Amino acid sequence: MPSTDRKTPWYQDGLRFECTQCGKCCTGAPGYVWVDDAEVEALAIRLGMSENAFRRQYTRREGDRRTLIEKPNNDCIFYDADVGCTVYEQRPRQCRSWPFWDSNLKSERHWQQTVEICPGSGEGRLYSIEEIVEKKKMIRV
Repeated sequence: MPSTDRKTPWYQDGLRFECTQCGKCCTGAPGYVWVDDAEVEALAIRLGMSENAFRRQYTRREGDRRTLIEKPNNDCIFYDADVGCTVYEQRPRQCRSWPFWDSNLKSERHWQQTVEICPGSGEGRLYSIEEIVEKKKMIRV
């Protein structure tokens, strides 16, 4: 009879990560940083503007979702090379959950690719499997 136990993830002993604010996940190729209403509200408060003004100035619709806009060079609108993320404390959950995205945790090989591009991955604080699972639940990327 087959076992009904779930397979233990390869990262069962945890993974290390410490954000260096290097910007490698905030710059380069175009992409999406999805935001919901609560994140729009927090960011608007941070910037001292109304939610409607924030939506008009810093987001765009993609289907039925909303994403932050990018600078002409595809960098996140809130990334500054001199200081890092200018809204770090209010950054969207997609950013908060990096690098613990499904796409980076598919396998050890995928994680190693993440480590190669992100200097904070594989370094710093050890996140437990429970913490990683919670981060993964924040958003599917």
